[in-house]
Amino acid sequence: MATHSVHSATAAEIAAVADVLTLAFGTDPAARWSWADPRVYLASFPRFVRAFGGAAFERGTAYVVDDNKGAALWLPPGAEPDETAMGSLMQETVPESIGKDGLSVMQQMESYHPGEPHWYLPLIGIDPAHQGRGLGGVLMRHALAECDRDGCLAYLESSNPRNVPLYQHLGFELLGTIQAGTSPKLFPMLRKPQRRS
Repeated sequence: MATHSVHSATAAEIAAVADVLTLAFGTDPAARWSWADPRVYLASFPRFVRAFGGAAFERGTAYVVDDNKGAALWLPPGAEPDETAMGSLMQETVPESIGKDGLSVMQQMESYHPGEPHWYLPLIGIDPAHQGRGLGGVLMRHALAECDRDGCLAYLESSNPRNVPLYQHLGFELLGTIQAGTSPKLFPMLRKPQRRS
């Protein structure tokens, strides 16, 4: 059985992590709905990574597996996405034709977030050259062990229906479906802390 190393990414690694997540989300339904033009996607997604999950770098909860083959940006209780940067990015880069639907999706996402303290996973992705090797599970279990230790909820929205079974296998429950107009579906999921046997 292969052993994998997970470490907390430093601020100096933000660009490298943004690059691997940009590769990982290159075929993601929600990301490519937002930025269908490849050039706009490649220019915008690294900024999105910083705005949506950048607070994880400050908290030491931006996790990288096996020398940046994949990354997960977790926001522990008290950490939030940079809504100002997110709003500016969307206004500048997302086509006007989907802007109203995008705003509705964001509002629905907010409505599913637990009211109590929780860990939030805005982004997780594996370099396509290394997908299918269990690295996503390694990253998930690393952070979920902290959630279980602290007795804390974990919450995410899966932007790809293919990933829902993995999250369910890790203890997440599907809360509903987020969708507006032409947007693809997102799947809000919540995991209660689990006791170790």
